[in-house]
Amino acid sequence: MNQLKLGALEQVDVREVWRHEAQDFTPWLAENLGKLSTVLHVDLEREGVEVQVGPYRADIVARIPQDGTRVLIENQLERANLQHLGQVLAYLAGLEAEIVVWIATDFDEAHLSAIRWLNEHTEDPFAFFAVKLEVVRIGDSLSAPVFDVLERPNQWQRQAQEVGRSGELSEIGRFRREFWAHFASRIPDAPGLRPGYAGSNVWHRIEGADISIVQFLSAGRVGVYLSGRWGESHEAAKTRIEPYAVTIREALIDYEVRDSDFGPCYSALKINFRDRGNWDKIADWLDSRRRSYVQALSG
Repeated sequence: MNQLKLGALEQVDVREVWRHEAQDFTPWLAENLGKLSTVLHVDLEREGVEVQVGPYRADIVARIPQDGTRVLIENQLERANLQHLGQVLAYLAGLEAEIVVWIATDFDEAHLSAIRWLNEHTEDPFAFFAVKLEVVRIGDSLSAPVFDVLERPNQWQRQAQEVGRSGELSEIGRFRREFWAHFASRIPDAPGLRPGYAGSNVWHRIEGADISIVQFLSAGRVGVYLSGRWGESHEAAKTRIEPYAVTIREALIDYEVRDSDFGPCYSALKINFRDRGNWDKIADWLDSRRRSYVQALSG
């Protein structure tokens, strides 16, 4: 009888695969978000890499295409440390993200306790994940990444799977869908909207300029900013948009227009979009701002 031969699984130093976190691992992960989606049980689409947030840069910003929820992904090709947790929380506020995925090669119990506490003391739609990264291989085979979710919100996997099967939106997703439907009925010629859209951002691409006008909703404000090509960095977009900056500021002279963590040439209205009584005002403001940007970019 022939004896079955089996190989032994070996752990590989992550630095043998990705020598540098920002130059090697982050670009690889940004192109392979499907591997992370599998263990989180939620679809992810890349929105930006090395996104400027104040004096720092967030590694990857993604979004869930079903409802537009923004996801912050922070990487460490080393053992987790609390300094990174502080940065993550700063990014969370600056980017208006709702889901945080913290990836490291290992976590102490203190780090896991912090993530657990955040999940227990924040309300939906906020969610925090601690994900351990390992690399393995068998014999001379190719190395393979392994993502192990050590901490996640209670009932996350079950809820995510149910949403995936039913196609239902989260509560905030349903609210956004209702708002954009109201917006479309009030502004029938508004571009960029499709029936049933439930995202937080609406993109209107300016033909021939590789620039998009982005209208967005967040908890305490709505706004408009400019972006470059899909997925390119904040700095690259800023360079592309800079020739239009003076014209845009002149066109929107009655409003504060500045660069921000959202993007170049940003203007905002502080208002609660969850108050339906504000919806007409918000729709009119967003459309008026978009038209001003279009005029400035086309002039």
